[in-house]
Amino acid sequence: MSIDGILELMEGLLDKSTAVPFSSKKMVDQDQMREYIDSIRANMPEEINQAKETAREQKAIIDSANREAEQIIRKAEERAKALVSEEEIIKQAREVAKQELEQAREEADGIVADARAQEKRIKQALANSLEKTLNDAMKAVTNSGKALAKSMDELNSTRDAIMRVNGEG
Repeated sequence: MSIDGILELMEGLLDKSTAVPFSSKKMVDQDQMREYIDSIRANMPEEINQAKETAREQKAIIDSANREAEQIIRKAEERAKALVSEEEIIKQAREVAKQELEQAREEADGIVADARAQEKRIKQALANSLEKTLNDAMKAVTNSGKALAKSMDELNSTRDAIMRVNGEG
């Protein structure tokens, strides 16, 4: 079950709970609330696993872009070597190689820039997803007490650790 679904069940439990006379408090089925909290905990690691997978994908994209850039540069250098035979050809070959090398570097820079932009989009989407999850969970914390607040503090610490690992914090 999704965290949103569990939070809805918790809200329903609060709505159905018996009011304590002469106060604004309600009596909540403790076992049922603990079951919902455990369900939230069981569903949290998926978000963290997604963050780790995203980080691996980002590294793979950048590594791939770097390998492609190296191949392009190697091909340019090989073409330049093939053109070298006589002095006049040597001069022309150097000019062509220089141009191709510059073009290869520009292409490599473009590939790396695209990979970094994609990495940034992925990180932003992940941050937005985590932020939404945290906001939803914080609403539940307001309604469900200290036990869930402790879990949220642990989740925030985990998110901060992930952000530090990704170099954002």
